[in-house]
Amino acid sequence: MSYLCPLCHQGLTQQHRTWNCPQGHQFDIAKEGYVNLLPVQHKRSREPGDNSEMILARRAFLEKGYYQPLREAVTQRLRQQLSQVAGDVLDIGCGEGYYTATLAEAAAEQGRLCYGLDVSKVAIRLAAKRYSQAVFCVASSQRLPYSDSAFAAVTRIYAPCHAAELYRVVQEQGVVITVTPGPRHLAQFKALIYPQVKLHDSDSQTLDGFTPEEASTLNYPMALSGQDAVALLQMTPFAWRAKPEVWQHLAGQTTFDCEADFNVRVWRKAL
Repeated sequence: MSYLCPLCHQGLTQQHRTWNCPQGHQFDIAKEGYVNLLPVQHKRSREPGDNSEMILARRAFLEKGYYQPLREAVTQRLRQQLSQVAGDVLDIGCGEGYYTATLAEAAAEQGRLCYGLDVSKVAIRLAAKRYSQAVFCVASSQRLPYSDSAFAAVTRIYAPCHAAELYRVVQEQGVVITVTPGPRHLAQFKALIYPQVKLHDSDSQTLDGFTPEEASTLNYPMALSGQDAVALLQMTPFAWRAKPEVWQHLAGQTTFDCEADFNVRVWRKAL
């Protein structure tokens, strides 16, 4: 796999602590080991992606193991796929690296590398500092800074990405593993925020250029402490709509019961 320059789209080569392209564009490798390939002209805000408060809330919640069944399910499917196709792995929208860490372990078992990408510099810095077994970069998931056919498998857990970009970077016979919310995912949080709860539509997903090969659901109850419920809300899009009384209600709960509901799909690159 080789990086592409986000400015001129030519290949980058590493020289000491920098990545350089033939046009003279240069990108320094941070002390944590990651490289920032998100030029200012591609940013929609000064600090795109999740902020430090959201990232730290995400790490605090995930380290409690509530989403461990999902991590195991995705890693299991990756192992199955890597036994059939040769090549490296990319985790799009990797955040602070919770899923990337085990995906990297699965890749290493077969001599492959795992790359993690996120638009949030805060998230990538935390990921690279803790998980040295993966290779991280700051970049847009809509403009993947990787060469054509670079990966045997790409994981996309909630992360957006143009289908054409996925098709470009996935090799022939490669796969994309996606995770999207199931119909009842966090419905109990929605009930606190919206006057009417609308369930997720789980049947309309398509991925241009890829053929659906496997679809499964993962649903289980979670009993959260008030502190963990607040952390989970902080890492969801619902946080922007939650009124102060919702935060106060959750923080005061001894136990908050809710559902985790995920759709896990495997897509094969169409020829």
